[in-house]
Amino acid sequence: MTYVVVENCIKCKYMDCVEVCPVDCFYEGENMLVIHPDECIDCGVCEPECPAEAIKPDTEPGLEKWLSLNADYAKQWPNITVKRDSPPDAKEMDGKPGKLALFSPAPGEGD
Repeated sequence: MTYVVVENCIKCKYMDCVEVCPVDCFYEGENMLVIHPDECIDCGVCEPECPAEAIKPDTEPGLEKWLSLNADYAKQWPNITVKRDSPPDAKEMDGKPGKLALFSPAPGEGD
């Protein structure tokens, strides 16, 4: 089992999760984060830290596409271990439906 970053992270990208991760398994895209499934140790400390509730255990039904997206982009994006400011419109984007259409495959800054 691993944890997975899901749709609500898109354009929220709060980054509270990266500071608590003991194995630094978060990777940064332009407008969301992902978890590397082979590096995640299933400790669960990141899940309650996410204000957008965008981190889920991969045992929840219907997360296959998100597990695949996390695995694919964790190999392409830079590692992130330090929390930075979230986007200025993060609060208004939190909980908006249909955010997958806003997903950017571009990498973020990383550390």
